[in-house]
Amino acid sequence: MKWIDLPPVWLAGFIAVVYVIGLQDWLSARPAFEIFGIDFEENRFGWGGELFIAAGLIAMIAAVIEMVKHRTTVIPHREADALVETGIFAFSRNPIYLGDVLVLIGCVIYFQAVLALLLVPVFIYVIRQRFILPEEDRLFAKFGDAFDDYCEMTRRWI
Repeated sequence: MKWIDLPPVWLAGFIAVVYVIGLQDWLSARPAFEIFGIDFEENRFGWGGELFIAAGLIAMIAAVIEMVKHRTTVIPHREADALVETGIFAFSRNPIYLGDVLVLIGCVIYFQAVLALLLVPVFIYVIRQRFILPEEDRLFAKFGDAFDDYCEMTRRWI
């Protein structure tokens, strides 16, 4: 059952809920468009969703590449072998989770599930509690002052 408690599984679950919300006309952007007399089908959000999804995937890939370079694990709940502070990690302590959030926002836009934007802070809370805080505790226990210095120089998200 441990394989279920991984960020991609949580992300997939949230995306599934976003998709279902997007299928429901009364929960989507359609009613807002109709109130203002705008043809919903002709006024899609264009490339917005795809751009967020692409940005999220790029952040995730850049982070994985950097972690592989430093020969440390990308799997949550495992002990890190190195404190990665270079590449994308110089801008965000959690670029993979940031990428997850961007992908989720992109899916909200793509599926036109405006109400599902309320899920984004819920997702952030879940990821923070289940993964980020325990990871930070392990990193501090292993790297001590070096991790504290890194935290002072680099924000958790962006």
